[in-house]
Amino acid sequence: MSIAAPIDRRVIDRKVIEQIIREIVLAQVGGPDGKPELVVTVSARHVHLTDRDVETLFGAGHTLTVMKELYQEGHFAAEETVMLVGPRRRMLPSVRVLGPTRPATQVELAFTDGISLGIDAPVRQSGRIDGTPGCVLVGPKGVVELKQGVIRAERHVHMSPYDARHYGVKDNDRMSLRVDSPCNTVFSNLLVRVGEKIKLEVHLDTDEANACDIDHARKVELITNN
Repeated sequence: MSIAAPIDRRVIDRKVIEQIIREIVLAQVGGPDGKPELVVTVSARHVHLTDRDVETLFGAGHTLTVMKELYQEGHFAAEETVMLVGPRRRMLPSVRVLGPTRPATQVELAFTDGISLGIDAPVRQSGRIDGTPGCVLVGPKGVVELKQGVIRAERHVHMSPYDARHYGVKDNDRMSLRVDSPCNTVFSNLLVRVGEKIKLEVHLDTDEANACDIDHARKVELITNN
């Protein structure tokens, strides 16, 4: 078991803090028993855009620029950010865009972000945005008014078929995450998402991470619900 050293936020650019990955990563290294390596990643508020919305917000022909590669291969935090405007003109001035682009634009917030914006964002699995609230996205070249797409991402764990066999679970099953920290916490009902070439990774939002004091966690463990 190894835990990444705490990050000194005094030397981190504010833009990086706002991006999806805060680099608060806990690594549980597999031993002789072949236990998979487990990483817990904290996801800050962020936006996924369609190709069309990228061009509307940043100009014709514009494509996203990679700022930092994320833990899952092919995914990245982009240089681009947008202003997010909610009801009564409440706003977040700089929300990170993540790539690659998607078929539908989606905004992922923590609960406290929704309170700040005046948006009652439901807990949803990523991609399931029917009937969700909307918002306004403002970029340097244009504005996108979303009729729907604002969610609180359901806590989940990504894993490969190998990892799924190890834990005895399948896609769409549920697991729990035990966090051993000064604020010991068990997060139940993590959605299992299985895919090829996927690394074992739990995603928590900033509210969840702060509640369990993930910065000072000594150990993290996935628990099978059976």
